[in-house]
Amino acid sequence: MLTVSNVSRVFESDTGMVEALRDISLEVSDKEFVCFIGPSGCGKTTLLRVIAGLDQPTSGEVLLDGVAIQSPDPERGMVFQEYSLFPWRTIIDNIAFGLEIKGVPKAERHDIAQKYLELVGLGAFRNNYPYELSGGMRQRVAIARALANDPKVLLMDEPFGSIDAQTRNILQGELLKIWQKDRKTVLFITHSIDEAVYLADRVVVLSARPGQIRSIIDIDLDRPRIRTSVEVNVVRERLLGLLGEARAQECGETICWTGVACTD
Repeated sequence: MLTVSNVSRVFESDTGMVEALRDISLEVSDKEFVCFIGPSGCGKTTLLRVIAGLDQPTSGEVLLDGVAIQSPDPERGMVFQEYSLFPWRTIIDNIAFGLEIKGVPKAERHDIAQKYLELVGLGAFRNNYPYELSGGMRQRVAIARALANDPKVLLMDEPFGSIDAQTRNILQGELLKIWQKDRKTVLFITHSIDEAVYLADRVVVLSARPGQIRSIIDIDLDRPRIRTSVEVNVVRERLLGLLGEARAQECGETICWTGVACTD
């Protein structure tokens, strides 16, 4: 359904040209949950922005159902690390914002927004304002807002990165429940190997900048996954090794902090 074909992205800076991505090619199936991990600055967010249509590749293209992505579209919902909620709007009106832009009548858009508010477990907070909610609750609202537009693809850029560990684990479970009910295609950026193993059907490991696909790991484990199980830890250690190699490449060391020898 989603095809990333030979995508590269080069930025011009005061110090010269910066190559963020190099020749990324990837196919993502309908309803698949794919996580991306890699060293800081390897281009994960840049890749997600290109897929969202918020940025254009220097070369290559991204296709959704065979149509080239050239600009933002409701078919691709974006959830950022920051909640990006309008503080002057109630929760229900925050969720309904995209529908309002589309011209959906107020009663209808509130009905749709309420459905997704219930889906994320916040049905009783429709008339509250963002400042009255915890960080985890606000991120649920951001997810509900993205889902309310009924996108084909949900793009998530470290959505739980600024949330405490306990709440993060809870939200990971809630996200999987939502995904299993709604079955959107999800592309999810994270710095957490544990999070990637818990959530994903596949994990894409990117190299240090310029970001290239170093490896793609299939995770064929039943959900819900037990975080401490032998099977989960086998996958975790494999990903830790690959990420350690990528970080060793980035810092130019022979042995990275993981104890993994750099192969480059």
